[in-house]
Amino acid sequence: MSIGNSPEDERPFRDESQEARPSVGRALQQARIAAGLTVDDVSTATRVRIAIVRAIEADDFTPCGGDVYARGHIRTLARAVHLDPEPLIAQYDAEHGGRPAPTPAAPLFEAERIRPERRGPNWTAAMVAAIVVVIGFVGFTAFKGGGASGDAKSQVAEGQSPTPGKSASPTPKKDKPATPTGEPSDSAIAAAPQDKVTVQVSAPNGRSWISAKDHNGRMLYDGLLKKGESKTFQDSSKINLILGDAGAIELYVNGKKIEDTFRPGAVERLTYTKGDPVAG
Repeated sequence: MSIGNSPEDERPFRDESQEARPSVGRALQQARIAAGLTVDDVSTATRVRIAIVRAIEADDFTPCGGDVYARGHIRTLARAVHLDPEPLIAQYDAEHGGRPAPTPAAPLFEAERIRPERRGPNWTAAMVAAIVVVIGFVGFTAFKGGGASGDAKSQVAEGQSPTPGKSASPTPKKDKPATPTGEPSDSAIAAAPQDKVTVQVSAPNGRSWISAKDHNGRMLYDGLLKKGESKTFQDSSKINLILGDAGAIELYVNGKKIEDTFRPGAVERLTYTKGDPVAG
């Protein structure tokens, strides 16, 4: 006969409170039923999908997507069914390895701050710069070309040959010669150059529509010549005229008056060259 405790007395005491405590999902389900709520009611109130509510009540936390989301869902569902969420979250942590240690904020910030940032070439800025350069070059070329072209046109209209290589000056000259549409003096007509054809059209007797073109067909003038007005045209080889009322017109070609008698109201088409005055 041995003296001491019996084997039954040596067995550890069982924690009846733990055995009686339901699981996290079971506790949420019982509280929902006690509150008279359906799964749909809880899902609508918490915005947690029905499938996730059913899985949590079955203690399946896989659809939650991780421990952090599982704790959030447990807290939300517990408040919806009038339970204190903290004991349920503590029970979940005890059953699933405990709450993970938080990541220190300072080392994480330092790692993000010192991490080298790779940047590719800024193609947008390069494209904008290239477009600006092209626009500037085109504008400068157009400005220079427009000035040179305008100078050449004014020289042709004034009976002068444009000088190659002469740069156009944007500053107007004070001693600019008279335009070909002005009225030349008698001395100017008499001193017409021999290597060009000079035609003066006057309207002493009335008005007339006239048209004048050079040897290339370029229009020198096209309009109404009023009574008392005159126009002078010059070209290197040929002037083509159309007179709407030839009877109102007097012509001087290369400094000499054309003696042809034109009828009033007659339309005349005339061509004059360096060897005239001979009516074309």
